[in-house]
Amino acid sequence: MIRILKLATSAAALLALAACGDGGSGGGASSGARSGIWAAGSSTVFPFSTRVAENFARTSGGAAPRVESLGTGGGIQAFCQGVGPTTPDIANASRPMKASEFDLCAKNGVTDIVEIKIGFDGIVIATARNGNGFNFELNDLYEGLAKEVPGADGQFVANPSKTWNQVNAGLPNQRIQVYGPPPTSGTRDAFLELGMEPGAKLVPAVAAIASDTDRFMGLAHTLREDGAWIDSGENDNAIVQTLTRTPGSLGVFGYSFLEQNLDTVKAETIDGVTPNADTIASGEYPLSRSLYIYVKKAHIGVIPGLQQFVQEFLSEGSAGKGGYLQDRGLIPLPEDQLVAQRALASAMTPMQRPAK
Repeated sequence: MIRILKLATSAAALLALAACGDGGSGGGASSGARSGIWAAGSSTVFPFSTRVAENFARTSGGAAPRVESLGTGGGIQAFCQGVGPTTPDIANASRPMKASEFDLCAKNGVTDIVEIKIGFDGIVIATARNGNGFNFELNDLYEGLAKEVPGADGQFVANPSKTWNQVNAGLPNQRIQVYGPPPTSGTRDAFLELGMEPGAKLVPAVAAIASDTDRFMGLAHTLREDGAWIDSGENDNAIVQTLTRTPGSLGVFGYSFLEQNLDTVKAETIDGVTPNADTIASGEYPLSRSLYIYVKKAHIGVIPGLQQFVQEFLSEGSAGKGGYLQDRGLIPLPEDQLVAQRALASAMTPMQRPAK
């Protein structure tokens, strides 16, 4: 009986997907089923997805896929609104999907989600090429950028540091002014998880309350609001340009944008490790992360070319070593991992609910 209900639900979803819609499809005409592929999400994955879309349109002769840069959180929110032509087929993500997002999808009838890892990226802390050099320690990130830090008496106070050398005497005497991504961005989520959180654990007074998860996460994940940290939108290129126009500022963005702008900006080291393809792929660089696309299985076979588009994303010529995505800054998966992701994409195997 349960199986019959699932089949009925699936059939209904497919009918809804193919049916005419009078509310606008977001990827096609205001009525009639959408014909073009629609991907939305991470600004980091955006240039990779755009490049695949360009190649796919050229080789398939079909409608050019639509790719939107909404931030990881924004893209997954749109993806999870339901099944049908008014929702994206793919969510681009620079972090794994959260359990709460998976549950939102399930609540709205998006029950078969395929998680595909496409490669690696790192989060860099950069300055203009003519700027001072920094060798950050992980705890410097928390102590310089957290809204609250331990005071002299051990109580938590509003962050008093104005310059980096007040955080760490080995850092330059330069004002703390960091341009970075907003809360909807997967890059910001990853920066908090990979940089701020482990950095906080290196500060004894913060580590002492780590068992109080809510309090600890609130301290580690809340950035300054006094102008030391400045939200700069989803466009990482805008942050890069800001560094050249604002002397003494730093920026937080994806490694792929660094590679495209090495003539104007440089990356700073963290714990003595320089971000590059090797240190990111190996995980030696502390702010290394995986990149993903999430595919709505109910749209496979209904939106023309969707599975072929996903396969193009993982082809040797795109995601493989020396592929055109590597030219854009994507750090390729090892060959065995890439083969495994291709098998997963071919079978369209749904993911399990994330642990957190």
